[in-house]
Amino acid sequence: MFAVIRTGGKQYTVRAGDALRVEKLQAEAGEAVQFNEVLVVGDTVGAPLVRGAAVQATVLDQVKGDKVIHFVRRRRKHSSKRTKGHRQQLTLVRVTAILASGGEATGVRAALGAAFRAPAAATAPAAVLSGAAATVAATEAATVAEATKAPRRRAAKVVEAVADRLEDAVESVRDRAEDVAEAVADRVEDVAERVEDAASGLGKVALGAAAAVGVAAVAAAAVLAGTGAKASGEASDGAGDDDTPAADDAATKE
Repeated sequence: MFAVIRTGGKQYTVRAGDALRVEKLQAEAGEAVQFNEVLVVGDTVGAPLVRGAAVQATVLDQVKGDKVIHFVRRRRKHSSKRTKGHRQQLTLVRVTAILASGGEATGVRAALGAAFRAPAAATAPAAVLSGAAATVAATEAATVAEATKAPRRRAAKVVEAVADRLEDAVESVRDRAEDVAEAVADRVEDVAERVEDAASGLGKVALGAAAAVGVAAVAAAAVLAGTGAKASGEASDGAGDDDTPAADDAATKE
């Protein structure tokens, strides 16, 4: 007779006397365990489990599976490489019996996985309860104290952040004021140089104009002087011409 059991999230087809490796169980070598999740027993198919069916086995050893190499290469991310090895922890068991019914009354320890955590006991000694109460009280006190300190710490952090912001703002304003002062000084210096250049240019123009006026005055005086001399010469020439005929007439009469 065969059976299909489920353990560790996997299903196994087993027969009496088979040795198989299953996911790690909470058991030592030599202990007897019982698999209660039976899906199929002979011709009986469960829905999903067969009620009362069980498979008993003996733990032979705690072993590890074959090594699996996990290699990752990311060629588009700086060509990174990563290699990891893994060996799954397994339990080697040998099937001793297959029960079609009455499995819940055998008293054999159930096969539990290594990750199984038993639920807490319903009742506990007074010492344990008192210790738990003391732990809870201490935890609550610490939580309250931390909650009380938290606003103060947050306020201190906020004040510190605001102070840093103000200091940064003051430094920024100072830097901008210095830059503006330097820019104004440069602009004033440029304007002064331009004014000086303009003044020197105006002085040169004034000197040129004065020289031109002087030359024009000298030329005008020369023209006037020449004109006066010519007029006086013509007058004297006219007077000489009038005396000559009279003298000639007088001489002729004589």
